[in-house]
Amino acid sequence: MISTARVPADKPVRIAFSLDNAADDTPPEDAIPLVFPELEQQLQPLPPCHDSMESMQVYKQHCQIAEEYREVKKEIALLEERKKELIAKLDQAEKEKLDAAQLAREFEALTEENRTLKLAQSQCVEQLEKLRIQYQKRQGSS
Repeated sequence: MISTARVPADKPVRIAFSLDNAADDTPPEDAIPLVFPELEQQLQPLPPCHDSMESMQVYKQHCQIAEEYREVKKEIALLEERKKELIAKLDQAEKEKLDAAQLAREFEALTEENRTLKLAQSQCVEQLEKLRIQYQKRQGSS
């Protein structure tokens, strides 16, 4: 009788069959089932009954599915990491956009202030010129 007890996840394991379609009629007696430590306990493949071809096929299919599941989880993890990178880039771009908008507003305000100051300066220059003319007229009439 074959035990269906699980192998602890911390022990190394080996698979004793090929995943191709070739039938293996003589499985080794010391074969330890393939364990996928990253899988939840209820998703772990159960050891097959070596006397039953159907059990062996189900076990092989389960191992293939577990491997596909592992690959999908790995791809999801990579995509999640890429998502985080893209979100960080987007946040940085939005911050730069806000900074650029703030700089544009500051530029407009400073440009307007500069225009106002230039206008005030030209008015002061005109006023100074008028005062000089008045002063010269007084000096000439005295």
